[in-house]
Amino acid sequence: MAMVTRQRRSQPSDPSPSTYTKLDKANKSDGGGAEDEKGLGWFLPFVALGMLRYMSASSNIIHDCDEVFNYWEPLHFLLYKTGFQTWEYSSQFALRSYLYLLFHELVGRPASWLFAEEKVRVFVAVRLFLGLLSVITETVLVVALSQKYGKRLASYALAMLCLTSGCFFASTSFLPSSFSMYAMSLASGLFLLDKPAASVAVAATGVILGWPFSILAFLPVTLYSLSRKFNRAFIAGAVTSIILLALSIVIDFHYYGRWTSSVLNILIYNVAGGGESHLYGTEGPLYYLRNGFNNFNFCFLLALLFLGILPIARKKYAPDLLIVVSPIYIWLGFMSLQPHKEERFLYPIYPLICVAASAVIESFPDLFRDKYNPRSDSILVKAAKILRPVILSLILCASHARTFSLIHGYSAPMEVYKILEHHDDAGTGSVLCVGSEWHRFPSSFFIPNYVSEVRWIDDGFRGLLPFPFNSTLGGTASAPSYFNNKNKASNEQYLHDIDACTFLVELQLKRPYLTRGSDMSTWEAIAAIPYLDRELSPSLYRSFFIPYLWQDKNVFGIHGDAQNTYLQYPSLKLGHGDNS
Repeated sequence: MAMVTRQRRSQPSDPSPSTYTKLDKANKSDGGGAEDEKGLGWFLPFVALGMLRYMSASSNIIHDCDEVFNYWEPLHFLLYKTGFQTWEYSSQFALRSYLYLLFHELVGRPASWLFAEEKVRVFVAVRLFLGLLSVITETVLVVALSQKYGKRLASYALAMLCLTSGCFFASTSFLPSSFSMYAMSLASGLFLLDKPAASVAVAATGVILGWPFSILAFLPVTLYSLSRKFNRAFIAGAVTSIILLALSIVIDFHYYGRWTSSVLNILIYNVAGGGESHLYGTEGPLYYLRNGFNNFNFCFLLALLFLGILPIARKKYAPDLLIVVSPIYIWLGFMSLQPHKEERFLYPIYPLICVAASAVIESFPDLFRDKYNPRSDSILVKAAKILRPVILSLILCASHARTFSLIHGYSAPMEVYKILEHHDDAGTGSVLCVGSEWHRFPSSFFIPNYVSEVRWIDDGFRGLLPFPFNSTLGGTASAPSYFNNKNKASNEQYLHDIDACTFLVELQLKRPYLTRGSDMSTWEAIAAIPYLDRELSPSLYRSFFIPYLWQDKNVFGIHGDAQNTYLQYPSLKLGHGDNS
């Protein structure tokens, strides 16, 4: 009977999760052995991820104006006492957490002392800090995968975490959803390393300090950790939650000037209050599927197939890896049902997409094995082994093409603002005006000190724009009357006297019809940088860099700075410039 029981447990169809380890993998005739048993150490993942996150910190564009106005601008105000305020930071609404900002001020404050007036370096320093958080958390995840499932799967995951466009850009974005992504990587890694209490504590940190709505994505790991070691995991999660919530309330009181909880406020506004996120744009149910393919290409498709290969590979992957990657399906389903959609909303599951796709690629040969003779290598099995590096290479090449296209196509807004520091001859008190390009404003970190204020000029937009923090009304504790939560424009948000502008930043598009924007013919151009026109460029060529075709097939506008110059007629702004 003992021999019969042991033989039955070795069958691939057995659902028991505890029988599979990387030692089982090493016994297969799939190129395992001592090398695979050794697994990946900490050094290689840390260095590889570190190099790519450094590249991201130094070259990443800003993908969402929410990142600028809700995080970079308030941080700039904390450091330099100037910056833009959104209605969410009005004391009347108090939807944003100052605890999250203070966590980044731990790096921003010393950097501002070190670099003094070189604010762009402070910006990069904070991004490097974000990149370091990404490196540490994803290294834990990769090492956990290596120890649990072997070197090959971990290596595939490492390559995708390093090079897929989604992870490259999200890793250094100053957003709560990125912080929840860090927490997701770390919580998943700790879960696979059989540290349920630490995993639950990290999950609580990702939800409270990061993005409260990500609680749904953390549920599988949290609930399964509680089922393993309830007392320790529950205490760890409860203590972490209580400490962070108490800190958040105290810090919010200090900055908002009243007792409130930003965590509770944002949940009430979006859930209990029904929310009005549709005011900021809606997308169809397939938005995240298209977005997922753009950012992960075939990696995203393979990740969605994880459940498909589970009946064959469940001895390896169920339940632990299934628990880890299940938020992909839960989060995609839930977020696709919401009318308001943003690319950043998927950030928490980005690392899991890489893990799921790696597991599918690693399991290719298992799809063709004879279940009665799993150690035999048929022609199909050998072909599947060859297919693994081919598919991985295709994913990484497509990812590089996507990353290259975005950086070189859309970096003009950040680059053009850097040029302002070379025009301090305009004098102290200069006014920088921004027209239709307000949503690509890269933050006050790119505004030199000789510019006294940044103003919006009317381009036809009728939504509510950010206002400068008003210190006379109380700064962070102010509740200005011009703010509302209905996205209704205020009469005070625009500068109507354009003659007061010293500089103007605008985007010139080569369209056969009228577009929003300012007449740049009356200004002297001081900088002009090509900017990819997504509406007139073919989707394939604008989404992925294809050598020799990307420049020829796409259409580019000109993103530039212009300076107000007067000739002999005081009422006429007459300009000249080199738009090369």
